[in-house]
This record gives sequence, C-alpha cells and structure tokens, in this order.
Amino acid sequence: MFEEAQYLAPVTVRADGGVEVELAHGHPGFADPAYRQRRNRIAEQALGHTVGAPIANVAYTDEEHEVWRVVSEELGRAHRQFATAEYLHGTERLGLPADRIPQLQEVSDALEPLTGFRYLPAAGLVELREFYGSLADSYFHSTQYVRHHSVPLYTPEPDVIHEVIGHANALASDRFAALYRLAGQAARRVETHEALEFVSKVFWFTLEFGVMTEAGETKAYGAGILSSFGETREFRGMTIRPLDLAAMGTTTYDITQYQDTLFLAESMEHLEDVVGTFWATCDDDTTARLAVPVG
Repeated sequence: MFEEAQYLAPVTVRADGGVEVELAHGHPGFADPAYRQRRNRIAEQALGHTVGAPIANVAYTDEEHEVWRVVSEELGRAHRQFATAEYLHGTERLGLPADRIPQLQEVSDALEPLTGFRYLPAAGLVELREFYGSLADSYFHSTQYVRHHSVPLYTPEPDVIHEVIGHANALASDRFAALYRLAGQAARRVETHEALEFVSKVFWFTLEFGVMTEAGETKAYGAGILSSFGETREFRGMTIRPLDLAAMGTTTYDITQYQDTLFLAESMEHLEDVVGTFWATCDDDTTARLAVPVG
C-alpha cells in the first residue's frame, strides 16, 4: 500500500541539528512519544551513513523483535501457500531469522555472496532516480525502523519488515536480482521524468505487486504483496490482467488501498522476456510510444 522511494514519512533536520520524522496524525505511532523518539534516532543514524562503511546497528527493543516474530510467522505461513517457487528459493537461500529483526549489515553480509546485492540505510525519502538507479549498482535503499507494535500486521509505510522480508528474499534469487538490476539500468538510461515514472510503474506492477501463473494457480512474487498480511490473502480476488507494458506504465493506483488491479506473468520466463527485455532496452522514445493510447 505504498511505493518505494516516494511515500516514506518526511524527515527534517531541525535548526538545532536534531532529526525529526514527521508522522501523519493517522499513523499508529503518532501519539506514542517513545516510538517517535526511536524513529528520530534511527533516521539520524541513517543520515550519518556513508556508502561503503559498515551499517550501524539499531538497538531494537524486545517489543520490536516480537513484532518481527509475529509478522514473520504469519507471512511465512502465507508464503508457503501463495508465493512463487523462485521467491521461496530465495527465501531458503537467505535464511532470515524468524525470531528477531536482523541488522541491515547482517542482511547485506548474507545477500552479497549470493547475488551481489547490498543494503543501504534510508532515513526517509530517497529521490526516485537515486533509489532506482542504485539498483544498477546492486544497492537497495532500506528503512530500519519497525512498524508500531499496536498493529503488527499493518504499516502505512515501508518498514524493515517490508524491505527485508519482502525484498531481500527476492534479491537472494539470481533471477529476481537480475531483474532489479535491469530496472536500475533503465532508470539510469532514461532522461525525462515521464520516462522514469513509466519505468517505476512497471517496477510497481511487477517487483512490488506482481503475480504469476504457477502449476495452474495464481502465485505472488511482488514484495508489496508478500510483505503484507492482508494482501497475501486478498490478491487472488483482485482484477488480474495479462502482463502488458503499456498498461502497467500508464495505470494509476491508490497507495492507501489494496491494489485492485494486478498484472499476471505466465511464468518466470515470460516475466524475464517481457519486463526484463523492456528494462534492458528501453529509452525515452520507447516509453513515450508505449504511453500513447491506442485507437
């Protein structure tokens, strides 16, 4: 129910040098001063990170580890039923802990020998071109905070559960990691904002909210679905359309609701052939042609 790089809570640096994460009034943690202070500290720590340096650990509380444990257990059960085999292959390779929140450096150290991907801590909003472009260099920007304990199975923004359970398991697959890199290369190649948005929408409807036919069933591979307790149980009831670059690149969506339109790949090979080839070759002219309505 959110889009990478665009819908994180704003982070500001105050005149006194302190960092503040601006939570909306409707955020589950808005009225919790302790939670807000922790968000501020985690954001400040991320802002101090430099690429190539070890990622500083976050001192997660027992309460936060319990949120991870509850969500990890529920999602693990759902994944066995609803996730594609390739995503489950990545999950098995990575071997994330189920009883505690792994540190981002720990995730990077496990992921890099598998597919070359590494994580970078994000304090909040990451500019669109930087977020997607970094994928070309095998870097994934990730938040480190945890959703509020009062609603462990819901988050209005991408937290470490989404970033790691949703994305890292996919990034542990060679085939999915290759698609992430191609998306990054496309983001680097295109020049106009319109073309970049087209590329990002294709990412949204595939690596965030993609579904696939497997053994006669509709399975999910998108991180947005597979990190959401609710959407893993609802996605098969949505409007599911054939994989279509022009439609994916021009379809609008509401980030505050479950995604009601999804696009179906016929197989992993089909996804690679259609979307992988698009990202490997697209430019501003390609996206402009695809964005023109037919008829």
